[in-house]
Amino acid sequence: MKPLVLCYHGVAAGEPQRLAVRRESLESQLRSLLRRGYVPVTAADAVQRRGRLLHVTFDDAYRSVADALPLLSRLGVAATIFACTSYARDGRPFDVPELRDDAAADPEAFATLDWAALRAAASSGGVEIGSHTVSHPHLPQLSDAELDRELGESKAELEDELGAPCGHLAYPYGEEDDRVREAARRAGYDAAFAVDPGRGRSDRFGVPRLAVYRHDTALGFRFRTSSPVRRLR
Repeated sequence: MKPLVLCYHGVAAGEPQRLAVRRESLESQLRSLLRRGYVPVTAADAVQRRGRLLHVTFDDAYRSVADALPLLSRLGVAATIFACTSYARDGRPFDVPELRDDAAADPEAFATLDWAALRAAASSGGVEIGSHTVSHPHLPQLSDAELDRELGESKAELEDELGAPCGHLAYPYGEEDDRVREAARRAGYDAAFAVDPGRGRSDRFGVPRLAVYRHDTALGFRFRTSSPVRRLR
């Protein structure tokens, strides 16, 4: 059985932006999985091991994620925050083209963790900071040179700023292909995380994750994370 790796984005105390979940929903979902016998593990274990294992990831490094880390610590759930280095330099709101209107309407909800906040998260225990590239591009659309820059420079800057190896990458938008996977290997990552769990091409440079959003009900979440459904996909 493959480990269950969840992909979240923001976490909101009130009404969430469209990529976020309510803090209460996050807690309910994680407690449900723990009651069902899932065992929390690190990202490395989620890549290397098999079994009823659980790992939580947060893409884009929204500032709201920091408020959810104490909850994960209480539950004993390890997490990886995937950060874009160009945003970590100043913590500005995440404003990729697909989210620009949303960020303009609610910049606080899209604010990102800067280097100081990422260091604090990494030092809190049970939290790893991984790469989400430099600028969150559509990787399959880039040239080889652009791929190398996005993957290599983000890894190097994360290691320099955080003083720890950066072994894991999450592909922006979950988009990847054989050329992107090879670029991730070339950049020196140990593994890379995708999104779609149904592609059937999972290996350590296409580790599947299940994306969770605000519209996921308790019943729907349980269905999507059930073992038979995951095997069928």
